[in-house]
Amino acid sequence: MREQTPDGSAGDADYGTIGTGYSRYRRPDPRIAAAVTAALGPVGTVLNVGAGAGSYEPVGPRVTAVEPSSTMRAARPPGLSPAIDAVAEHLPFEDDTFDAAMTTFSLHQWRDPTAGLAQLRRVTRGPVVVLTCDPSRVRDFWLHAYAPQVLDTEAERYPSLETIADGLGGEVTVEPVPIPAGCTDGFNEAYFGRPERLLDPGARLACSSWSFLDPGLAARAVDHLRRDLASGRWDRHHGHLREQPAFRGSLVLVRALP
Repeated sequence: MREQTPDGSAGDADYGTIGTGYSRYRRPDPRIAAAVTAALGPVGTVLNVGAGAGSYEPVGPRVTAVEPSSTMRAARPPGLSPAIDAVAEHLPFEDDTFDAAMTTFSLHQWRDPTAGLAQLRRVTRGPVVVLTCDPSRVRDFWLHAYAPQVLDTEAERYPSLETIADGLGGEVTVEPVPIPAGCTDGFNEAYFGRPERLLDPGARLACSSWSFLDPGLAARAVDHLRRDLASGRWDRHHGHLREQPAFRGSLVLVRALP
């Protein structure tokens, strides 16, 4: 079982440390947000679990946010409702309270994803929407050649798509989400055509998987990337990505109907 951090973060990453600059690097991308909103559909009430600073919360429906990290709750902008201090595995709501539910880039942080998904289904009358990464595709990204431990960690933390489907039950669909060039949400694959961004310590810190890497290994990985960029080696192998309008990586949108 994952231990809760001093910040109250429910998973194995301490958002009291990595969350301090999170909002500068992890700004919701409007194109990804449109996909999440479309998957939720025309609903009146939405539960957002692992809500963080409110990324991808739709405009229009009444949103109830749940977030265990005090740092992330404090980072929610004034226009959003305050988040409830709770965890996915123990949602303090009656059955069928919400029209829809969502969780984005959060499921891999839950101590018991199966229990949390069952709770989401319990409190939701309609669609449950999960923005996550397919662990079977995480290692396909070019970063694996530079920081294999980072992507190995990501692949091990993300629940499989089969686990998500089984946990939610009902009618489940999985749609790949193209990652647009210039994506404003700075997860690792968002920099598919902007490798220089990963030389920035703040950008790396905003991707929780980097926080598990030994500092010496992280320094060597970054130095390897820096040298390949300076020599032109990265561009010889991956330079076409700089002009590519979108990248199909591991990002997926899971939608489950009861």
